[in-house]
Amino acid sequence: MDTALSTGEGGASGAVVRVGVVRESTGGERRVALVPGAVAELVGRGIDVVVESGAGDGSLLPDGLYSAAGAAIGDAWAADVVVKVAPPTAEEVTRLRSGQVLIGFLAPRGADNRIGELDAAGVRAFAVESIPRISRAQAMDALSSQANVAGYRAVLLAASLSTRFFPMLTTAAGTVKPASALVLGVGVAGLQALATAKRLGARTTGYDVRPEVAEQVRSVGAKWLDLGIDAAGEGGYARELTEQERDTQQKELEKAISGFDVVITTALVPGMPAPRLVTAAAVEGMRPGSVVVDLAGETGGNCELTEPGQTVVRHGVTVASPLNLPATMPEHASELYAKNVTSLLELLITDGALAPDLDDEIVAGALVTGKEG
Repeated sequence: MDTALSTGEGGASGAVVRVGVVRESTGGERRVALVPGAVAELVGRGIDVVVESGAGDGSLLPDGLYSAAGAAIGDAWAADVVVKVAPPTAEEVTRLRSGQVLIGFLAPRGADNRIGELDAAGVRAFAVESIPRISRAQAMDALSSQANVAGYRAVLLAASLSTRFFPMLTTAAGTVKPASALVLGVGVAGLQALATAKRLGARTTGYDVRPEVAEQVRSVGAKWLDLGIDAAGEGGYARELTEQERDTQQKELEKAISGFDVVITTALVPGMPAPRLVTAAAVEGMRPGSVVVDLAGETGGNCELTEPGQTVVRHGVTVASPLNLPATMPEHASELYAKNVTSLLELLITDGALAPDLDDEIVAGALVTGKEG
């Protein structure tokens, strides 16, 4: 079923669709939804693009680059389709009008999301994190593109916080053994963390409650930590463990963790608090100078001693829980995200008109408001 949208002058029949790139207002968010290369691609397809002045500043992309790519600099909030990165603030929701389309990370499962406000405002909102993780949607998978950045950055952070070298060093003064790194949760971020740690010379090991990812772990040169638990869930995610499985996992992980110099955790269960994988006792059992980098801080953390957004030292072990790591690499993170957004726009804009096919599983899965409009 094609449901054509008429969203003001730009969405009227025969008129050119306008896509607006707004400036992010969330603290620390340096990414931008579209980079100049993506803008040029859209303009080449007959789509107008308007960019809010300064939208690309955090990614070191000045207005001039957008103008050269064919964009207008102006009121991006008035466009037919507004694209952004972070969820809108309450003030930003008031800048949207009924019938507009919004694309971005909208945290639909988060307790403090703006989905209800967007729905009440008559906005058709597409949450990029709700795009089904199927083969046809890989180019639109913003969760994966940004998780790659986070996994890479997490290892660099661990290396900077560690008191030890990652690679083996053979010097006139003696040989230094390579660091040992354990990654808990082997999704996209976890695999990238394993690959990056391996490239830096560490001995790497991966663990996940989904045993089918063992081959992926080995494919990046890491060992597989097998605790005998199988908790594969839907959509490539893990299901919540039973109480008995949690007890078994906790006991076995406490034993294993003590032998590693670096532990990076990435485990998430959609719509649930992050599972606790690293107990206080496990941290206490690690050698002083070791590092834990917890990427699940936004949903409570995988480590019992995590303080979201903070770096603390407990029992001589550094526990870091950085938030929004992709924003610390805004240039490449924005390039990857822009590809995700333009790929989604290809589904929403047909023959120059906004006409999302609600029978398409990707469109239907991403649409979180205005489903009946």
